[in-house]
Amino acid sequence: MTHRRPTGTTDRAQTPDSEGRFLTTGERGGRQGEGRRRIRNLGLQALGLAGVAVAAVVTALVHGHVTRSNLHDLRERSLNTLRLTEATLRGQLLRFDRLPGLLADERTIRALLLRPGDPGLADQANRYLKDTATRLGASDLYLMTRDGETIAASNYDQPQSFVGGNFAFRPYFRDALTQGEGRFFALGTTSNKRGYYVGAPVEVYDRAAGLQALGVLVIKVDLDDIERAWAGNDPRIIVTDPEGIVFMSNRPDWLYRGLGRRSAAEMARSRATRRYAGQEVGEIPVVARRHLDGGHLDGGGEAGADLIWVATEGGGEREYLAVQTQMPEADWTVMVLSATAAARLDALVFAIAALLAMGTAGTGGMLVWQRRRQLAERLAVQQATQAELERRVTARTAELARANRALEDEVEERIAAEARLRETQTELIQAGKLAALGQMSAALSHEFNQPLSAARNYAENAGLFLARGDLAEVEANLSRIQEMIDRTTRISRHLRDFARKPDQALRPVALAPTIAAVQELLGWRLRQAGAGLIVELDDPDLTVTAGAVRLQQVLVNLLTNALDATADAADRRLHLQARRVAGGLVELRLGDRGPGVPAQLRERIFDPFFSTKEVGKGLGLGLSISYNIVSDFGGALELCDRPGGGAEFVVRLHEADREGEGT
Repeated sequence: MTHRRPTGTTDRAQTPDSEGRFLTTGERGGRQGEGRRRIRNLGLQALGLAGVAVAAVVTALVHGHVTRSNLHDLRERSLNTLRLTEATLRGQLLRFDRLPGLLADERTIRALLLRPGDPGLADQANRYLKDTATRLGASDLYLMTRDGETIAASNYDQPQSFVGGNFAFRPYFRDALTQGEGRFFALGTTSNKRGYYVGAPVEVYDRAAGLQALGVLVIKVDLDDIERAWAGNDPRIIVTDPEGIVFMSNRPDWLYRGLGRRSAAEMARSRATRRYAGQEVGEIPVVARRHLDGGHLDGGGEAGADLIWVATEGGGEREYLAVQTQMPEADWTVMVLSATAAARLDALVFAIAALLAMGTAGTGGMLVWQRRRQLAERLAVQQATQAELERRVTARTAELARANRALEDEVEERIAAEARLRETQTELIQAGKLAALGQMSAALSHEFNQPLSAARNYAENAGLFLARGDLAEVEANLSRIQEMIDRTTRISRHLRDFARKPDQALRPVALAPTIAAVQELLGWRLRQAGAGLIVELDDPDLTVTAGAVRLQQVLVNLLTNALDATADAADRRLHLQARRVAGGLVELRLGDRGPGVPAQLRERIFDPFFSTKEVGKGLGLGLSISYNIVSDFGGALELCDRPGGGAEFVVRLHEADREGEGT
């Protein structure tokens, strides 16, 4: 007997659903597929939320890391600026530190203090002080009695003469009488000009009373030239007095303002010394200040820094990274404040780029994942061998792509690092040249004044001869004036060429005119030191592959070091020789007869910031900069033994043809 299934029961499931209905196989498979899709969608949503959270955390970490790195770099640049600024200020002050004590021994000065009412002695003292101030490049020189009255001054013939004024209220006067020396920075109550005052007592020995101070000799130093040299700097450079008032800055809007609110005691001290005369002292509105030591700035540098927020006129705030150092000899604080907006914006842009990159990578990964899932579903019906092969090919392709991207990223990072290193070296070379020019500035002013004074005298004589009708003498004087102008023009051209930022391209450079330019730049230093430079060129047409301006800087650095090394030597002759050597090279040898370089220091002589000079007399950058410049030329710089004692530096460069010679 055959049993039939009831009609309509074909493809029905044997188990009822939750409502008691029996489902067909197709319905059951559809519901199972829909359930799997829901689970998959929920998993994708959870994965997406997790990816967003991870991206947010990674972006925050990247932003924090890049911000710390940028602030670290900004701090290092600020510290370099701070060191150069402090060295310039300290060098300017040291020039005049001992001069008042030396000038106080002048017989005319003592005689006037013994007879302050003698008009003849007063006239002699006035003329002596004026002539001395002109020769030294000082702003003013003046002499005061024990009660503070000025009886002679270098500006005696000026409308705002100090003669007759009483400056006993100034601390430099009291300190000079009681402590043997006095220093003070202030606005002049007579001239209303800023100046650094250095005072020394004028003493006379009395058999009964011993050594007595009859008065005080004061020199006023004008620091405006240094401040003008800061005008082109991007960071704000400020110098504050003991009460925290800004009296030097490359931003005029911050002058005579306190950095933050000052205490009543500080304000009282300023009023008591009349440091700023009638000038109103304001306030730089500091909203907040937070200290960051080296550890906070990504790795523990040599000095800490402060983050300072200053209110702006528009109601906003501007953030600065500030580094500072003390100058105890003048009781000053030197600060460099660099705006952090660019550093923080760079970090923000980098973080956004990282977020976009992660988003792109995530989207790409999702697309790849979906594509691979679709391929997996299609390949499921194919043979297992073919599926395994396709899976391995896909995995290997992704691995190679990642490796290729990682390699490209590493190459880009290396290229960027080399570019930054090159830029840093260029900035350091330029900073070294500007520091050398700063040290030469005072003497070079004499180099300019001498021909200009001579030209003025010749012009006055020419006028007299013209009035007499002596045309031959007039023509001779005009010829001499032309010579003085040509001399001044040559010095100015050499200074301009030396100070400009050089071209990095290498080209043929003739040695003879390059050495002549260096001799003219350092002529004042050779004459001042009583040194002689002997130059020997085997061939006057010797030409090397280099950069003209940078090669001048190398020779200036080497000659300056040689002059410093032979400061106390009996024989101060320097010997510069240029000759051809084997291998298509030209060798420059600069020898001196100084004490030489000890053997234990030779391996460090070309290290940055290493110096055998006393503190404050060098940054230790000259030889390091010269070494890098010569290396960029494809040459070599080394220290050799010199027969008979002393030191000899050897520069080896590739010889070049004179065609296409660079300037």
